[in-house]
Amino acid sequence: MYNLPAAASFYPYGGVLSMDKFSNEEVTTGYNDLKQVEVSIQSAQKMIGTATMSMSPQQLEEATNALNDAKAQLQSAKAHGTGVDEQFLQQCMQSIQTCEQQLTEAKR
Repeated sequence: MYNLPAAASFYPYGGVLSMDKFSNEEVTTGYNDLKQVEVSIQSAQKMIGTATMSMSPQQLEEATNALNDAKAQLQSAKAHGTGVDEQFLQQCMQSIQTCEQQLTEAKR
């Protein structure tokens, strides 16, 4: 699940109480900037698929917001240059463009 340092103190029901003497660099969450971009695009794709099938105005708006969030995540990852993989970024841009086209068609 999560890789937390052994010295982390835990609440009895799974919550973390404190992280004594550990920097953020020593805590592994499993997601870096690029993984977050990938997850946000996948989420937007699923929401767009659902919205275009239902044609619900509310779902179309929520799908648009999810796509905008994915675009912001991509721009943030590009700006930070964290483990930038140009091929991955191109695939992300292509996925976002496909999503934009689907939403545009659905909103007509």
